[in-house]
Amino acid sequence: MAATNSDHIQTDAAVKDVRISRISSSIRVIPDFPKPGIMFQDITTMLLDPVAFKDTIDLFVERYREKNISVVAGVEARGFIFGPPIALALGAKFVPIRKPNKLPGEVISEEYSLEYGTDIMEMHVGAVQKGERVLVIDDLIATGGTLVAAIKLLERVGADVVECACVIELADLKGRDRLGDKPLFVLVSSTC
Repeated sequence: MAATNSDHIQTDAAVKDVRISRISSSIRVIPDFPKPGIMFQDITTMLLDPVAFKDTIDLFVERYREKNISVVAGVEARGFIFGPPIALALGAKFVPIRKPNKLPGEVISEEYSLEYGTDIMEMHVGAVQKGERVLVIDDLIATGGTLVAAIKLLERVGADVVECACVIELADLKGRDRLGDKPLFVLVSSTC
């Protein structure tokens, strides 16, 4: 059965998995960083725990193993941590989606809105081909702006974005709602 955008981690079989608890408890929350009122979700502590880090990769691989993913697109910068091992396990290529002026070759760009201004995501021309099945990965979804920009970039070249996946969702910020009909899979749901 295909996932829908309204699916939440609570309805996924993975929530019953003890690995979710281990992953969740390995993520450090830092209050008032980088500014007052922000509860920063720090995945670096999870990376220090090889069991929790492996659990994270394994859960994503288990979910996507049978979905014929040909491209894992990682969103800068923490999507670069999770994307390559997932891509290798799936036999897919890894494509970085980066901030402006970080990729050396010819790029296509997508501007997106921030709370106060705009930013741009870029991808190498020719990195993804029409019809390729893509998983977009990042560490966290907050307002959804970077994932929406990544989806638009990939769809402009004719890719089929199968799903977006994040380790953490800040559910209060409703970023999931901005994804339209694109499914989102998360391992840990948190409040702001």
